[in-house]
Amino acid sequence: MKFIKTHLEDVLVVEPAVFGDHRGWFMETYSEAKFHEQELRYQFVQDNQSYSAVKGTLRGLHFQLNPKAQTKLVRCTRGSIFDVAVDIRQGSPSYGKWFGVELTAENKKQLLIPKGFAHGFMTLSEDVEVQYKCDELYAPECDGGILWNDPDIAIEWPIDVTPVLSAKDEQAPLLKDVKHNFVYHA
Repeated sequence: MKFIKTHLEDVLVVEPAVFGDHRGWFMETYSEAKFHEQELRYQFVQDNQSYSAVKGTLRGLHFQLNPKAQTKLVRCTRGSIFDVAVDIRQGSPSYGKWFGVELTAENKKQLLIPKGFAHGFMTLSEDVEVQYKCDELYAPECDGGILWNDPDIAIEWPIDVTPVLSAKDEQAPLLKDVKHNFVYHA
């Protein structure tokens, strides 16, 4: 398992080792021991899966407030997505900055998104499945979001289509209007 740093502190691309032969392949998607070797100490308590039928479906940008903030380990198990993390920790040198990576069923990459970051993804193909682990249970009273096309964040989504959004995501506020309780600690 390879852990690749990004320009956003604590956001990592995780590349599992894939072992293949004439029958197919095997990979370990998570190992507590290997995460601990990297000083990544999360106790994942919930697995989620989403399905998107249409290319251009956009889910996010979502986060949960403290005390129910979530770290997520995201992977695409069918199709392809552009997965994004946005730093929303007040006082962070990368506040409002984003990182994006293509996750596909073929490349098997994963994105580790810690607490204090908003998360979203856009499907790059039809018939997409995404799975992710969370280290905190979903708490609707702590649910938050940011508008996917906030001009102050300026995410460069890789396909030029009008995204398919939920009613909730269409109404999400801009980052500057979000009341949250994430503070950067150096």
